[in-house]
Amino acid sequence: MKTLKEEIIGKLRQDILRWEGFRPRKPGESDSFGLGPIESAFPNGDFPTGAIHEFISSCPEDTAATGGFIAGLVQKLLSGGGACLWISYTRRIYPPALKLFGVDPDRVIFVDVPVQKDVLWVTEEALKCEGVATVICETKDLSFTESQRLQLAVEKSHVTGFVLRKDVKKVNTTACVTRWQVRPVRSQLKRGMPGVGHPRWQVELLKVKNGKPGNWIVEWKMQNFQAIITPQIPEPARQYA
Repeated sequence: MKTLKEEIIGKLRQDILRWEGFRPRKPGESDSFGLGPIESAFPNGDFPTGAIHEFISSCPEDTAATGGFIAGLVQKLLSGGGACLWISYTRRIYPPALKLFGVDPDRVIFVDVPVQKDVLWVTEEALKCEGVATVICETKDLSFTESQRLQLAVEKSHVTGFVLRKDVKKVNTTACVTRWQVRPVRSQLKRGMPGVGHPRWQVELLKVKNGKPGNWIVEWKMQNFQAIITPQIPEPARQYA
């Protein structure tokens, strides 16, 4: 009886993980996101697809860094086909710059919404389209109810969504599977070499359902997350709900 009960509980846990976007890797399938040590923060060691990821930013510099990090993730998602929808009310992304992260701007549909309050409605409708590979939403406010609606939409369509919240002054609780904060870090050059180094970020995973939050320095090199330096332990006070 005890063994049967444990089997039932184990199956329920796996079902919940799949509903939240954590799908077990198929035998022989390689790590398609190349996030290195960051992958260990997720249940089963897999980046959650078919889920909503929340990114918070408090200044334009952090917003630009976050956009670059998201673009690197989008490259991986577009490798399987489909298109990307980038929805915002104040678009600041420079489309040709996406090529640095291996994203062809022709694969991205930019949706400029004139009224900020309509951004999340447009995002929800876009997330319902099963033929879309990923949807990026730039907004400011995101309530728990609004995040629930977005998460319910992707649980049916299996589309991966990114919500980039700009100019965030106060962090509130949301239903998103993860919460990130990305900041720019000074790049490093080889001794005696002029120019600008590879993009480098401080990537903090503030929240992940059934996972382990953490803090890493990540570098983008040769269109991949290749250089991930020794992870740092996040401060307990930075753990948000």
